[in-house]
Amino acid sequence: MANSDFAIPIFILAALLLAASTIASSQAPFIVAHKKASLTRLKSGSERVSVSIDIYNQGSATAYDVTLIDDNWSSDVFGIIAGNTSVSWERLDAGVVLSHSFELEAKTKTVFYSPPAVVKYRIPTKSTLQEAFSTPILPLEILADRPPVKKLDWKLLQKYGSLVSVVSIVVLFVYLVGSPSSGAKGSKKKR
Repeated sequence: MANSDFAIPIFILAALLLAASTIASSQAPFIVAHKKASLTRLKSGSERVSVSIDIYNQGSATAYDVTLIDDNWSSDVFGIIAGNTSVSWERLDAGVVLSHSFELEAKTKTVFYSPPAVVKYRIPTKSTLQEAFSTPILPLEILADRPPVKKLDWKLLQKYGSLVSVVSIVVLFVYLVGSPSSGAKGSKKKR
């Protein structure tokens, strides 16, 4: 009987501690980073990689001393054209998005696998830096031999687009007038 008398207060105390830790942890930043890369073939035969990283704070508190590090781009394969692979911000408020982009030029033909970027930030309740990782990107086929893709010829569409639309409207009208409607058959009375 004595054991059950102590079990209920211990259970209540444990539940209160769990609830308090849940409430305390909900007052923290929640960092989500999305990394995108796109390839652009230049007429000179080289290829440029445009990288953009969006950092979202989905939490309910501000993140301080936010640092983005994406230095996994090999200098043997890429040269930096514009921007930096690392950048810092003083703070990232709750519900705010930070964006960073940079451009690289490919030097050699290869398939490149880029690991996620790292976002380091500080929260006031903890002394150690917190880390978040960006979404990974698909492997990039740098300077790959791709067959040319024929895009929609806008000149052709501009030249014949109005003609095609008028002809299709006339054909639709002739079809509607020429075809018997299903409602007319049912409305005839048989005698």
